[in-house]
Order: sequence, then C-alpha cells, then structure tokens
Amino acid sequence: MRKILLSLISILFICCSITQVNAAEQKDLRETYILDPNHTYVMWHIDHFGFSEPSGKWFANGTIMFDKDKIQNCSINAYIDVADVVTGISKLDEHLKGGDFFNVVQFPKATFVSTRIESTSNLTAKVEGTLTVKGIAQLVVLDVIINKIGVSPLNQLPTIGFTATTKVKRSDFGITAYLPGLADDVSLEIQGEATLKK
Repeated sequence: MRKILLSLISILFICCSITQVNAAEQKDLRETYILDPNHTYVMWHIDHFGFSEPSGKWFANGTIMFDKDKIQNCSINAYIDVADVVTGISKLDEHLKGGDFFNVVQFPKATFVSTRIESTSNLTAKVEGTLTVKGIAQLVVLDVIINKIGVSPLNQLPTIGFTATTKVKRSDFGITAYLPGLADDVSLEIQGEATLKK
C-alpha cells in the first residue's frame, strides 16, 4: 500500500511539474506598443483614367502586441478616422467623404485587425488580417518590413519602425464610383512607428 501511495505521489509531482513547464512556455511574453499617430499613416495611390496616379493619406491609431523573439506571436489592431483623409485638395477631400466614396457619416472608422503573422526573415513578415471599410470586412495580406527596433532619441522609449504594402480592390468594399476609368485596384503604403506603452 505504501508503495502504491508513493507511486501516486510521484505521478502527481511529475504531472504538476509538466503543467508548470507548459504554463511557463505559454506565458504571454508580448509587450504593448502604441502606434504614434504623428508618424503612422496609410497612403493610397489610384490610377486616374490613365492620366495620373493621385494619392491621399490618413494618420492611424492603434496598438501592436510585440514579441521580439517570435514575430509570429505579434498582433496588430489599428484604425483610421476616415473623415480625416488628406489629399491636399479640399474639394476632393469633401467628395471622398460623401456617398460616392466613403460615406463617413455612416461609416466613420476603418479598421485592421491581424489574424495571422508569418515571419519571412529576421526583419520581414506577411501579416494577414481583416480590413473593414464601410462596414464590409475583407481579408488582406500586408508585406511588412521592420525598419528599426531601438530606443527613440525623442522620448527615450523602445520604438518599432515599419513599412507595409498591399493592394486592395475598392469594389470589394462597395466603392464603385467612376469605374473603370478610376481604377478598381488601390495601392496602399503604410509607414509606422510604435512606442512601448509606459
């Protein structure tokens, strides 16, 4: 009987040890970084009837959950206030806010939430996520380059700098005005800086 009890105690001890190791391995080592809205923006380019490729931008807000050792464990949650579009042409800005395009009264925000990150090298990754514009959610993939990880000389805080690119079809989000002259494909370039949350 004593041997049986000792065996049971040994088994319980081993099980507890395994559970503690697994818990330690599963511990979330990510840190919260805040997107700097003064240095994080989404710029778009679109073919305008073959004559030119006008552009515009939005500044962005959000967070990055960053794991410096395993980029695949990171996640991104970002948004823009669509009414803050800047093209440099005030009449065009107002047109883009209206019903022909973004209808910002009904749909004031666009969001991006990552669902999967695949590391492609030490400093590059493919970030898959859900982009929601005008209430319509579509899966997109961003090609991301990490420009720099270090301490910012401006605020003395750990900072991540990155560039991301992708293409989307505006018709996928219900934006069809002036097709096909005004192109369906829209190129997106994202520049960002995120600082460790204090």
